[in-house]
Amino acid sequence: MNDIMNEKIKGKHTVIKPGATIGILGGGQLGRMIALAGREMGYRFATLDPVEDAPSAQVSDRQITAVYTDEAGVRELARISDVITYEFENVDARVAAVLEEEAFVPQGSELLRMTQNRIREKSTLASHGIPVAPFRIISSEQEAEQAIDELGLPAVMKTATGGYDGKGQRVIRRAEEAATAFIALQEFQTEIIIEQFIPFTKEISVIAARSLSGEIRTFPAAENIHKENILHLSIVPARISSFLAEKAADLAETIADKLDVTGLIAVEMFVTKNEELVVNELAPRPHNSGHYTMDACVTSQFEQHVRAICNLPLGSTRLLTPVVMVNILGEHLDPLMEQVANLPDSVKLHLYGKKESKPKRKMGHLNVAAESVDDALKIIDKIGIWK
Repeated sequence: MNDIMNEKIKGKHTVIKPGATIGILGGGQLGRMIALAGREMGYRFATLDPVEDAPSAQVSDRQITAVYTDEAGVRELARISDVITYEFENVDARVAAVLEEEAFVPQGSELLRMTQNRIREKSTLASHGIPVAPFRIISSEQEAEQAIDELGLPAVMKTATGGYDGKGQRVIRRAEEAATAFIALQEFQTEIIIEQFIPFTKEISVIAARSLSGEIRTFPAAENIHKENILHLSIVPARISSFLAEKAADLAETIADKLDVTGLIAVEMFVTKNEELVVNELAPRPHNSGHYTMDACVTSQFEQHVRAICNLPLGSTRLLTPVVMVNILGEHLDPLMEQVANLPDSVKLHLYGKKESKPKRKMGHLNVAAESVDDALKIIDKIGIWK
């Protein structure tokens, strides 16, 4: 058993110093960017992922090629790692629970278990007085119709688990659509909920970091614009009042504290016409809407995550420049490469090392810094591949 595990009893006093090995459950782009940030700080990395040469593995010291439920692979990751984190919330919480018995997993499995299920997530947030959309749990076409009667139209039907990038969701605008939507979502073989539709003016997100010792810092709010249920732009600073930006930061900090988060928690929120905030979803990890921090903040979300799980002092989250992050999907990659040599010097390109480019697959992102977000948006329009 490694030294860190022997010191696990120290809890909030444990410091994992540079030179230690950080194990990552998941080999995607978030793990890749965690590893790139952590390597600059002097840490080593091991990745567990079923795909050989996964994006995270390309920049790690070692990859264990195994499915996330492979007990032998999971135990090997525990053996060679001083601390373990996860890069996406679809890792089986039971696997994280097993790891907790054999390794140091500061994020724990309970937060993962809770955020993997919309029913548990919304119920937990509501129990802490956090505003969420009213919802009903349904198990039949008749219950779906009854929920529509109670919540009103429009409404949103969702699977309780999964549903990444808009999958597993149906917007219901007419009562007769409820039964059809329920039948369609049953294919996901999970519980189903209906939420009251929140008429929002903007979607924003705030990423909060909380260290083992309880220190909390929030990043500036991002204004998020989606296309076909996939994040397209993150605009920072968000085009909201300073009062609302502070309120959003306070809400994210409260959630990080109430849920005893270690690491990062991304809080997605709706802004109503009355400047109220309603929490939509949580993500207990680095988040797509926080990629702007790589080039526009003193500390990136990825470095902050490493600092938080290793119990180092958290870095400054000060914004250095207005910035817009734009996602590069599979259909954008070739057109972008044709003009990459002519991109303005304020544009930073980040590619994820994925072997196969597919439509709607996230292949990378651009961070566009400028004197104002309007100027950054003009640069993106001029590049032109997202029209």
